[in-house]
Amino acid sequence: MENYVSMSIETHLFFARIMKEHAIFLEAGFPYINKEWIKKADWYKDQFESLLKSAVKIANGRINHHIIKSNEIVTEYTIPAEEYTEKLSGISIDSSISQMEKNLRSGCDINKMRGREIYMTVFQLNRLSVKLLSGLISFKESILEEVGKNNLFTTNYPLLIQHIIREAKLYKDTIEQIMRNNNMSYKNILETENFWNRIMMEHALFIRGLLDPSECELIDTADEFAHEYCELLELAKSKECSITEEFKHNLREKSLDETIKYSKFKAAGTKGILNSEISSIILPLLADHVLREANHYIRILDSQHK
Repeated sequence: MENYVSMSIETHLFFARIMKEHAIFLEAGFPYINKEWIKKADWYKDQFESLLKSAVKIANGRINHHIIKSNEIVTEYTIPAEEYTEKLSGISIDSSISQMEKNLRSGCDINKMRGREIYMTVFQLNRLSVKLLSGLISFKESILEEVGKNNLFTTNYPLLIQHIIREAKLYKDTIEQIMRNNNMSYKNILETENFWNRIMMEHALFIRGLLDPSECELIDTADEFAHEYCELLELAKSKECSITEEFKHNLREKSLDETIKYSKFKAAGTKGILNSEISSIILPLLADHVLREANHYIRILDSQHK
């Protein structure tokens, strides 16, 4: 029961925020004429913001200290990025949730709920998340379909919409796995690495495309990261029929080294955007968003060494 509770909360702390921000990026990308699409994206933003807040309220003392240390829940840039993005877009963002997350602690259970009460609270949260995710995935897929038919315009790349659909499906699959098994595992770590290496590669492609053309050095660096992750994906694909433990270990080490470097690049980029030192059309919160995803992946890779 305890593992079910902690794994569920940890998953929501990371992914509910990611989904909330997906909705923000979708909302910000629609022109004014698409009022109904904007309204629906804003509704999902509110729903996942509420879900995240509910998870945060019961998280103290119930999450692993590695989660807090990883900077995948919030970073030093999250609140400034939220405030700046709200100012630029006019989209309301509740930064008090981020402040609550900054104050989270592990190993000091100060929550009053115990036993079956906390289990049922988390169970209901999980059921709600699955229901919301089913709707959000359908919403994203409908956007992609209408964009493909030239019936809808958005400043978000079609590849980015595909990208955020895959992340929503991973969140839903993860919660459903926890609900079925009272646990979550990375039994097929190679599959997990392939998923996140692809996500990291696509981040580089998006960053490259959203930087101002004058930012030649940053564009070249983003291209290099895209190339490196593409190579990791091709390497894994080439060895599908002859994967050894040594190969998996070496691939994991390469992925970890690359993602640590990538996280530093993203952190510098987020800081540069917040300080108006980089010319781009990247929302500040998007910069922090991709940084947190890199940090999340680093923790997953680190956990395989334990």
